[in-house]
Amino acid sequence: MPTTILDSVLRRARAGIGTFPYPHQAAALLDNPLRRKMERPGDSVDVLELTGTERVLEIGPGGGFFSVELASRLNSGQLDLFDIQPQMLAKARRKLEAAGHHSVGYTAGQAGAALPFPADTFDAAFLAEVIGEVPDQQACVRALAVILKPGGKLVFHEAFLDPDRLSVPDLRALCEPAGFVLDRAEESRWKDIVRFRRTP
Repeated sequence: MPTTILDSVLRRARAGIGTFPYPHQAAALLDNPLRRKMERPGDSVDVLELTGTERVLEIGPGGGFFSVELASRLNSGQLDLFDIQPQMLAKARRKLEAAGHHSVGYTAGQAGAALPFPADTFDAAFLAEVIGEVPDQQACVRALAVILKPGGKLVFHEAFLDPDRLSVPDLRALCEPAGFVLDRAEESRWKDIVRFRRTP
């Protein structure tokens, strides 16, 4: 989708600053009643088409806006959260445990480096407004290609107000050289939900 005027303004405001993670001190802004009124997390998680038995990795979960919905879909599966900020993981953990989800994995680290999981571990990976904040996006996607099983799903959620938002063509240019194929794209002015699959 074309870049909106607001996207352009936000990108200019960030120009010269470089990429950086959303600060954990402002996590409450990511999970507030207004956002929940405008967007149901379940609608975005639906794109993963989970059966309940999968192992799913969420990179950059923030305070857990999507995490509770992901965990609730995994009856006998496993959710793992990965974030550069241990404080964000702690916030997400409190939210998940309050919702009754106690068997979630939490790992702190840099998503641009090799991810600390064995090859072919995950059935799916979910990144919501994250990939644009990763300093080495190509390294991140290559690492995801290693830890996802053949045929595994890689889903990006890119939202309107994110100054680091990547378009569907941007995501294709990033993911296809790493061995992913575009499987599904839901595009709108407000958000894009894009699903790739890892080729065998």
